[in-house]
Amino acid sequence: MNIPATFIKGLVGDDPILHTTKPYVIFIGRSNVGKSSLINSLVGTKGMAKSSKTPGRTLQMNVFSVADKVFFLDFPGYGYARVDQKQREKIRKMILWYITSCDTLDRRFMVVIDSKVGITEYEEEVIAILREYDLDFYIIANKIDKLNQSAQVKLVRAIMLHISEKNCILYSSLTHRGRKELLDILGI
Repeated sequence: MNIPATFIKGLVGDDPILHTTKPYVIFIGRSNVGKSSLINSLVGTKGMAKSSKTPGRTLQMNVFSVADKVFFLDFPGYGYARVDQKQREKIRKMILWYITSCDTLDRRFMVVIDSKVGITEYEEEVIAILREYDLDFYIIANKIDKLNQSAQVKLVRAIMLHISEKNCILYSSLTHRGRKELLDILGI
């Protein structure tokens, strides 16, 4: 099932669109964890959010209107990316600004991780900041189709050291596992 969704604009800082009354779902994660593929999978439209096998292609916050109910905000990947140190620091500051200073009223954060890698120091840093500011977040363990059952159980146990099981969604952009669950959480 496709969900109507359109790309609105790319942002590198504050913009009036960030101050609307519509809720925002923010996708944050390291480079190459599949944030854009996850968004495409959720709305059922291949290629709406641009994805690449080369880490670090997204360099701005991309805003999508989804079902005329909510905005999706696709952040550039942090951490490993094939960009210079100055650009990496610019991306990091943009993410920190949005989390700590932007006054978007209704925000829900999706911390997307690569299931094969698990939670790294980058996710731990983001989780700590989200907790410090008392912000609602979920961990989306993407690419779950790459793990066998035993590895999935180990992953969930490791994630539960950081959050409760109810705030963890095992997801596959390829098989759509977890899609209905995540759409229900988002009210779409």
